[in-house]
Amino acid sequence: MTRDSVSSALPARVGAAPAGMARSRPPRAGLPWLAGFTVMVCVFLVTPIAVVLLSSLTAAEYVTFPPQGLSLRWYVAVLQNEEFLGSLMVSLRVAAISSLIACVVGVSAAIGLVRLRFPGRGLVEGLFLSPLMIPGIVLGVAILQFYARSGLISSTASLIAGHLAITIPYVTRLAIGSLVGFDERLELAAQNLGASPLQAFRRITLPILFPAIAGAFAFAFIVSFEDVNLSLFLSSPQATTFPVRIYTYMSQESSPIISAASSLLVLIVLVVAIVIDRLVGLASHGQKPPRLPADAAAPGGGKP
Repeated sequence: MTRDSVSSALPARVGAAPAGMARSRPPRAGLPWLAGFTVMVCVFLVTPIAVVLLSSLTAAEYVTFPPQGLSLRWYVAVLQNEEFLGSLMVSLRVAAISSLIACVVGVSAAIGLVRLRFPGRGLVEGLFLSPLMIPGIVLGVAILQFYARSGLISSTASLIAGHLAITIPYVTRLAIGSLVGFDERLELAAQNLGASPLQAFRRITLPILFPAIAGAFAFAFIVSFEDVNLSLFLSSPQATTFPVRIYTYMSQESSPIISAASSLLVLIVLVVAIVIDRLVGLASHGQKPPRLPADAAAPGGGKP
């Protein structure tokens, strides 16, 4: 068979259109409408935040949009207000500690749920993830009644314990998603080379799961830091979170200081997301870990 005959046969084998007929293309009539709808949704979501950010820069004594003059006086007023500053410290402390504890508990629970097979495993997994399906107000009322019946007083510790109910499910869900695609042969290869199970977990599993754990910490921190529904029931005069303080001020007066405090809340959440993305790369969270060749993971495969 000559090269010319092979070339002449290729169009028929790859399903090319006969000569004289234009090549058909997938219909794209709906793409402009889809793009326009996507832009409208983005504008709808971003516009309220942009209005708050711009109105916080006003130099006037009242909330205006567009702002009358540009000034940072209301941001200075927030940082000089002892109530706002104290509530900001409470929120940062509660979010950091609850996210750290949630990572320890959630990752441990995810490892047990993925790698162990025991009766009632589905029920245990449902219990860990059930707070995601319960409205925050209902969860806040339930935890408040539990504290009242147990004699627990409202404090920063009780806020942290309450926030664990909404942060652990996020960490557990993200950790389970990462462990499902994890190649356990990496741990077996390390153990074949002399590492103990704990050393294999600390030096192989943990570094591979670190981006997922860091992403889970960021999500848990943001969820805890901006929570209002649960914190509204658990806050006390000694421990009031920053979002609850903003909500309380909004119910009493209308001032640009509310816009500045809300803008600080948005900026802190944005900075946390950017820092975590720069450090560990949130985009790499869903990537599968590297896999070993079959012969390398076999018992004795890594030995000469």
